[in-house]
Amino acid sequence: MPPSPAFDFDVSVVIVNWNVGEFVRTCLKSVLAESDDLRLQIIVVDNASADGSPEIVEDEFPQVELIRNPDNRGFAAGCNQGLAVSKGEFVLMLNPDTEILDGALGKSLALMREHRDWGVLGCQVLKSRGGEIQRTGFSFPGPMNLFLIATLLHRVFPRSKFFGRPELSFWDRQSERRVDVVTGMYMFIRREAIDAVGPMDEAYFVYGEEADWCYRFGKAGWPCVFSPLVQVVHADGGKQSTSQIPVRMFVQLQKSLLIFNRKNLGFWAWLAAKMIFVGSMTFRSLGFLASSLWKGRPAWLRARCTLAALRYQLTGWEPARG
Repeated sequence: MPPSPAFDFDVSVVIVNWNVGEFVRTCLKSVLAESDDLRLQIIVVDNASADGSPEIVEDEFPQVELIRNPDNRGFAAGCNQGLAVSKGEFVLMLNPDTEILDGALGKSLALMREHRDWGVLGCQVLKSRGGEIQRTGFSFPGPMNLFLIATLLHRVFPRSKFFGRPELSFWDRQSERRVDVVTGMYMFIRREAIDAVGPMDEAYFVYGEEADWCYRFGKAGWPCVFSPLVQVVHADGGKQSTSQIPVRMFVQLQKSLLIFNRKNLGFWAWLAAKMIFVGSMTFRSLGFLASSLWKGRPAWLRARCTLAALRYQLTGWEPARG
């Protein structure tokens, strides 16, 4: 289908960056490699990086629109800042530690123009070029799925459609499929769908925001779809930003999952999720503390994470934001 004259751009690419300058350079180069065939608007929102990321974008990519925040406002808030100035027919929320492969943007655009009822498109994600496929596209994180994860049953029986349903581990990501949640590293979204549900909920500092958004898209009649025809590389499984502050991020994950359950599934779902977290963090803390006696630092770091999460669940205390 031809470009829509109603929009200034075919695609607005929104990238939220925090201290991953070398990766954002690779990401932007891969996006710009596709600009010959598409009308692209590229927006980078920097959350007060201290590694020279804003300068890399400013000096090496003058065609990119850069928004510099004085502090780290979180992923959802950063996405919304980019969304507010976007002018594309479609919006791509793209992680800075990704690399676009083989015309992924053009393929996404063609698929979304062909399937007018799709709201959000996700893609096949590789851990390296030609490497292992990373699991993306999940089920909503309701209490049952959180229980299966907490008890590790999803790993014990990964091929079971019941036990494997949190991560859809029975599915090889080689086929097109409707999913509850398109993973936030690559969300190709129809403008009409965004207009119908509004921006991301900034109550989520990091994690959970894409699940909440996809839940709202689904309720508004805009399904989320995974396609293996579109591919990107996600560096190191996507741990570049969050690994900088592991204890804070571990607590933020649980906080976000509680927000999702309370907001979308109700009080009893929230209470069940909280009980699951308290129980699992108690047992894991004891296990990691014991194993740290002979495994050393790796087990101790896990113990710190689980103890911080348990403290949050019992008292509401959170580590300071980075």
